[in-house]
Amino acid sequence: MSRLNAASGVLFIHWLLVAFAVFGGFLVPLNGTWMLLHMPVVIWCSAVNLAAWTCPLTTLEQWLRTRSGEPSYDGGFIDHNCSALRKVLGTTRRINIAVGLSILLWNVFVYAWIV
Repeated sequence: MSRLNAASGVLFIHWLLVAFAVFGGFLVPLNGTWMLLHMPVVIWCSAVNLAAWTCPLTTLEQWLRTRSGEPSYDGGFIDHNCSALRKVLGTTRRINIAVGLSILLWNVFVYAWIV
């Protein structure tokens, strides 16, 4: 696998992680053990955004892109891949706070609905 394909694979896994953080709670009624995997992902995704950390997947993707000779990007995953949020929310920090809180509050709603 070329490094560019590897970078695209990391990007795909990153999107899967985000989708699981947002929608994974709906798997809990099917099998309660999903909660054991879902809750740490929700906490991780929220913490990364609220604390303004750089996700290791972002660092890995950028490194793989650079090593393959492709242009990388500055900033984080959400800042780069969700540019429409910047038009609505403005600064990267505001986007991170909004995303971190949204993931937490959405999942509180989902788990309240399940209970």
